[in-house]
Amino acid sequence: MNLVFFDIECASVYKTSAKICAFGYVVCDMDFNIIEKEDILINPKGAFHLTDSKGEKGLVLPYKYGDFKNYPDFRAVYPKIKSLLEDKNNIAAGHATYNDINYLNLETRRFKLPSFSFEFSDTQLIYMTMTGGFSRQYGLEYITKDLNVEFTPHRAADDAYATMRVAQAMCASRGCNFVQLEEQLKIARGRIENYSITKPRSSDYSRYTEIRRAEKEERSRARRDFYIYLSRKKRRPDGRLRGKVFNFARCIEDDLSISEPLLDRIYAAGGEYTQKLALCNIYCAPAGDNSTRTRTAYTREGLQIITLDALEELLK
Repeated sequence: MNLVFFDIECASVYKTSAKICAFGYVVCDMDFNIIEKEDILINPKGAFHLTDSKGEKGLVLPYKYGDFKNYPDFRAVYPKIKSLLEDKNNIAAGHATYNDINYLNLETRRFKLPSFSFEFSDTQLIYMTMTGGFSRQYGLEYITKDLNVEFTPHRAADDAYATMRVAQAMCASRGCNFVQLEEQLKIARGRIENYSITKPRSSDYSRYTEIRRAEKEERSRARRDFYIYLSRKKRRPDGRLRGKVFNFARCIEDDLSISEPLLDRIYAAGGEYTQKLALCNIYCAPAGDNSTRTRTAYTREGLQIITLDALEELLK
């Protein structure tokens, strides 16, 4: 059994198209001895429009763009790529592999070619599961630095090689081979078949997403209940806080055991509460809060920003 680590670069990527210009791969045995390494350059049959993952900053690939018109298009290299990835003796893997699988899928549709059909693993998911770092998507550059692996960004074959070295480092840390690493971390491989893609999964990541989903639902319920409670409040025409309009950090709003009694005391003293930060003149946030709303509050001139303790003193 061999491992095939691959990476794809595109001249342009849109929702319904991805014009591949490079397919890089490394074939190695289960001990990570390299058998083959190649950068397959492809005529994308389209202009280069390079952006980052947000579609903003331009990326620079380490190739001469003008040379690509001299290379064969995807139809010519498709049989080789298909044979490599669908070989039953190979385990296909990459970094954030779903993206590359989607690029292959879009190109087969573009050129009316038969769908790929194979399973694939994802070193990014494996790394996230091994470290428990599910709160963000870790880029290959970050992981290689963390594991002391060197590589040249955006040259497809070198990215594939770096991905192999990342896998090797993770296996070494666990004292196992790649298949055993997947088994230890309860990784289920993804699959592409009939133009349909199933993402790789890990039990730990599934539990994490379920917890996050439940927390999000709880925050939504708390926010709804807070605004319903607020809608029932009526300002007293007099009171020492008349003219004071408050707004809280999200974490205070979402904790109804804190926010609702504060609303009662604010309105009892003649103050008001607004859901819009721009309309308040007193903003309350816990010490050290770094939420988006709080950071925005600090950019507003003339806005009084106080802590919960200060608000308690104000309401005495």
